[in-house]
Amino acid sequence: MATRLVQINMKAHDDAALGRFWAEALGWGIDSEGPGVTNLEPVGFTYPGPTAVCIDLIARPEPKTVKNRVHLDLATTSTAHQEELVARLKSLGATLVDVGQGDVPWTVMADPEGNEFCVLEPRPVYRGTGPIAAVVVDCTDPREMARFWGEAMDWTLHEVTDDGAAMRSAEGVGPYLEFIRTPDTKSGWNRVHLDVRPYPGDDPAAEAGRLRSLGATDPGVDQSAIHWTILADPEGNEFCLLTPA
Repeated sequence: MATRLVQINMKAHDDAALGRFWAEALGWGIDSEGPGVTNLEPVGFTYPGPTAVCIDLIARPEPKTVKNRVHLDLATTSTAHQEELVARLKSLGATLVDVGQGDVPWTVMADPEGNEFCVLEPRPVYRGTGPIAAVVVDCTDPREMARFWGEAMDWTLHEVTDDGAAMRSAEGVGPYLEFIRTPDTKSGWNRVHLDVRPYPGDDPAAEAGRLRSLGATDPGVDQSAIHWTILADPEGNEFCLLTPA
């Protein structure tokens, strides 16, 4: 058994408005499952697939109070493209933010609800990823996170160091999942988290048990009214194990 990363879940005060921002930012299509839920995926994409990690925006009233532990890095193809993308994102409502990054070649921004993301300088490794270069998770121990997620999913591990780790779909397409060592620690419930999905025919209960055996824990929330399973990785980052598809 194994899972694969299919989407990120992002809490929003106004899911429809934030969905419009990200759809414009990425050039993706927008859909809705109903009030309070907005789905984004590439136009013509067949979900789930390895070429993209989709975005689900869920309406929640809680305010954002700390820097997100999970964010997106956007890819660019040239310095001019990076400058053009930053300017376009500003016109859509994004702002420049300082998270202590110092003098770096990438640009740190926040969407209209304050969710941080980066517009990267052109890097050959991200050619062909699509607009999202990587989904990035802050952590204290990249090696342990790579160990857990490398066993939790069937993605290929590309790099592991004390400072960071990176993996990508075994098919070598789509964005990377990266774990970056940061000095700050997790505080409160993550407003952005990973959603993983087993393959058709897999037993969700057995997969949840396997993930627990690898180091996942139960975050202690009432799950009686949902048909998926909420777990936390070894550093306490919540993630959802969806039903097979």
